[in-house]
Amino acid sequence: MSIPLFPLNTVIFPEGEIQLRLFEPRYIDMVSECLRQNVGFGICLIKEGEEAGEAAEFFPMGTYVKIIDWDQMDDGLLGITVQGERRFKVDSFEIQEDNLSVGEIIWLDETDITMPDAYQNFSDLLKEIGSRYELPFLEKSERFAEANWVSERLAELLPFEMSAKQALLEMDDALHRFDYMQSLLEKIDAGDLAYS
Repeated sequence: MSIPLFPLNTVIFPEGEIQLRLFEPRYIDMVSECLRQNVGFGICLIKEGEEAGEAAEFFPMGTYVKIIDWDQMDDGLLGITVQGERRFKVDSFEIQEDNLSVGEIIWLDETDITMPDAYQNFSDLLKEIGSRYELPFLEKSERFAEANWVSERLAELLPFEMSAKQALLEMDDALHRFDYMQSLLEKIDAGDLAYS
């Protein structure tokens, strides 16, 4: 499957949402085409380069997103809200004349499991964060038993560096994500801010 790719300095997980402000013609054209055809695009974390200008080098694993809202902003820029749907790996890509990257991708499957008792503290942590910041997902009480969903929401919300979030995105197993997050949280607690 071929999809347009949008390298950004951020990581989005399946079911996560982010807002984007667009000003470059290549991405405005891309979004217009996606809206016309009711399809999405891929977001990949930038490895080297910038979001604007020449095509940036990016990590080959990312998340396919769909546009769920859009608006013309006060500053004249196009604002869109996207929601993550599914992880993918870029098998190959080409850079078009307008500097838009288009990739041939392979879908990555997710296997979900019920939250094991030994990892219940992660569900409790997510509920605590949700309650403190009045986040809308608190209403989805049944989802707190889904290990994958809990691991992805925590990966979005916790203050990890982008390289750590990318590592979490690339993991196929929710329990591996929890173990890695636990090690990151212990480093933060120990005052070691140079985690990655």
